[in-house]
Amino acid sequence: MTDRTPDQTLVPYAAFILRVALGLMFLSHSLVLKLFVLTLAGNAAFFESIGLPGWFGYGVFAAELVGGTFLLLGIQARWVSLALAPILAGAVWVHSGNGWMFGYPNGGWEYPLYLTVLALVQALLGDGAFALSPSRAAKAGMVPAALPAR
Repeated sequence: MTDRTPDQTLVPYAAFILRVALGLMFLSHSLVLKLFVLTLAGNAAFFESIGLPGWFGYGVFAAELVGGTFLLLGIQARWVSLALAPILAGAVWVHSGNGWMFGYPNGGWEYPLYLTVLALVQALLGDGAFALSPSRAAKAGMVPAALPAR
């Protein structure tokens, strides 16, 4: 019988890969979509069209830009992921009337829900390998930066 216990020594690298992927996703959504495609004014108009204040569009852009950069660099990734999760949950709400699959017209809620789950998993895993500034809780020993090796 083989041991099916995950190799805990790889957990920091898995967290790193997830952190980079989330960071790049947030940067692409802020810079490419909201800044260059929609423009900031167009993004604010979109937020108004769904019943939210236009200034939310600017706030979400800034949060995605700063948060994506922090995730990519590994600066407080646990807390940044938690802070960005409500934005992703809001995207689930925005796309909820469009059906399940994100390939449907105007995008369904499948992809935003998936990203919300990934952000929560990142928060549970922590910063991972190659983080510039690990979370304070990990430094203080309150939570492990990554699971210890067996």
